[in-house]
Amino acid sequence: MTTNLGLVSAADLPRAGLARVLAELGTTLLDVVCGDVQRADEAGGTAGIGGIVIHDPLDEPELPERALVLGVGLHDPAEIADVVAQLGAQGVIGLVVRGPVAADDRLRDAVRRAGVPVLAFARGASWTQLAGMLRTLTAEPSPDGPAVTDGEPIVPTLGRTGAGLRQVVGYQSGLDDLFAVANAIAALVDAPVTIEDRNSRLLAFSSRQEEVDSWRVQTILRRQVPEQYTRILEERGVFQEIYRSERPVWIGPVGDEEQGRAAIAVRAGDEILGTIWAVAVEPFDEERSQALYDAAKLVAMHMVWQRADADVERRLRAELLSTALESGPRTPETIRRLGLKDEPAVVLALTVVGSGAEPPLPAQLAVERKRLADAFALHLTAVHPRSAAGLIGDVAYGILPVARGVEERAAEIAADFLSRVDSRLRPLVGVGPLAPGSAALKRSRSGADRALRVLRSRSAGQQVARLDDVHLEALLLELADRVPKGDLPSGPVARIVAYDREHQSSLIDTLRAWLDAFGDVAVASAAMYVHANTFRYRLRRAAEVGRFDLTDPNARLAAMLQLRLMDLSSSPEEWSGE
Repeated sequence: MTTNLGLVSAADLPRAGLARVLAELGTTLLDVVCGDVQRADEAGGTAGIGGIVIHDPLDEPELPERALVLGVGLHDPAEIADVVAQLGAQGVIGLVVRGPVAADDRLRDAVRRAGVPVLAFARGASWTQLAGMLRTLTAEPSPDGPAVTDGEPIVPTLGRTGAGLRQVVGYQSGLDDLFAVANAIAALVDAPVTIEDRNSRLLAFSSRQEEVDSWRVQTILRRQVPEQYTRILEERGVFQEIYRSERPVWIGPVGDEEQGRAAIAVRAGDEILGTIWAVAVEPFDEERSQALYDAAKLVAMHMVWQRADADVERRLRAELLSTALESGPRTPETIRRLGLKDEPAVVLALTVVGSGAEPPLPAQLAVERKRLADAFALHLTAVHPRSAAGLIGDVAYGILPVARGVEERAAEIAADFLSRVDSRLRPLVGVGPLAPGSAALKRSRSGADRALRVLRSRSAGQQVARLDDVHLEALLLELADRVPKGDLPSGPVARIVAYDREHQSSLIDTLRAWLDAFGDVAVASAAMYVHANTFRYRLRRAAEVGRFDLTDPNARLAAMLQLRLMDLSSSPEEWSGE
């Protein structure tokens, strides 16, 4: 007996039971051959699926309670019936075999006696992919897991997608290639298709793009929807309509020579992952609309799976990179695992900060850091195949092998990357000193961090800096950290600042200009836009108020340091009392 789940919503089903798995994966990947799925779930109460196990007749594993067994290689109904009888005695919740399977009386009888439903897995799809998706669906909620949010799996509900989509995608790609998925969708809806993310960046496109208009051609060439076209759609409220609708939305031609579009949002729960766009001369009929609707659910699963894979890979690479940059006893082995050699290299540190008066949202910063980190890794790999990069905290670090004597090349590579990358925020790159070998990577990372801190302290201007070029500013920032708050200003500088606050004068600015000009009154007075005699009078007055000896080199050095540290540690209003 098979179970009809057509009227049951995924939200009403046990999170980790067979019925939930079927509701999530629908007929795209799994069909019930025979057995009562709901009864199998009810037998375990709230226990759900206890684990995913691959069947091996030569080495039977120890099965967890209520395991879901993947019967790789099982096809003959008689053989399946024998395995079902064995699994029933071990408390298995279900058996998945490669479809199609024709259930005979013997198999149905074995299933009824053992209470183990048999499910058919679509031919051509990947067992590895299925095992991963099942583990994602049946995993316990985890704060660190990329595929679970608020106790509910992110993997979208597929519903009952068309058999045509299952066959085309299954045979062509095994769900492993988003471009193959785009081709499958194009075949079903008979139209050229693109798959785009939330920022209208192109993720994949189908064949037949020679039939499209100029906007689509530009999208393919640039891997990004043209800004002018996006702006037109935004002004028409197209994106809002797409995101509000569960079904495909028809968008008419933008110009006389352009074609229309059928578009649908790709969703994972309440999250919008992207969109699918199909070029067409007329609105879709019900059959093509349903095919695009079903396809969006499959694309959502694929995008979520890709994102989970990418997050795991990023985390692993970041851990390896962090270990390598520590220059500890495990560094040589970590360097080897990263595909690097123990050779001269430079560490680069990349981050992104706000570029305007209004600070960016934390989520916006996080997304942009991840995007730039991926682009940075790709750029460094293109420059040198033995480079490595990864995001550690809010900074993306890169290890770039360079020859001795040409470490300046690293700064040029960083500047070239920033000239190519498109960001609405302000990316910054600090370049550390040359590390002769892996044992010195920690020192190079420290230098890159110090250079990056100098760039962060500036509100605009330079975006790439080598530590050698900003070493003094880095030292001053570190010195400012060591001065307790409230200790600045002190001595003569404090007396002059207090006098300015009381009399609304600018003696401290006069002293600063004189020190910056190394005692050249003509240069200092020109910087202050006053006559030289007026400047000399103010300078004498500052010396009198502060009891400051202008001829003492130590006094001049102390005043210069205090003024610099005051600029770094606080705003002038804070220490001048304005």
